[in-house]
Amino acid sequence: MSIQFNSGPMVKRHNYQQNAEMNITPFVDVMLVLLIIFMVAAPLATVDVPVDLPSNSAAATPPPTDPLYISVQADGLLFVQEQSVVLAELAGVVQGATGGRLDTRLFLRGDQAVDYGTLMRVMNNLQKAGYNQISLVAAQELTP
Repeated sequence: MSIQFNSGPMVKRHNYQQNAEMNITPFVDVMLVLLIIFMVAAPLATVDVPVDLPSNSAAATPPPTDPLYISVQADGLLFVQEQSVVLAELAGVVQGATGGRLDTRLFLRGDQAVDYGTLMRVMNNLQKAGYNQISLVAAQELTP
């Protein structure tokens, strides 16, 4: 609120008129500065960061009665349960282990040193064979 002073020789102390107009210029200035800050900071929040994904802090779910584990070791060796397999024969071995049931849940275990492309090739091979319920297994995160 601002006050307008009457000019003249007989100005009394209580003769001031109040002006109810609000000055929003400082508010607009602050909002424009905040807008600029967010416009500059938003692209910086989406920086590519290397991610290490083997641990999981979620509560462990109980495994099904007959899970089928597919493991990929650090050197690229592929296993179905404890049987060593090459990638070209993976679909046939998995079909033999599941009895041809395509609704069987498969657990894919990948070593931390295995590259992402190798895991994706294994998953794509399984999906082409008709298995769509593939879960990635991670170690539980140890809390200090």
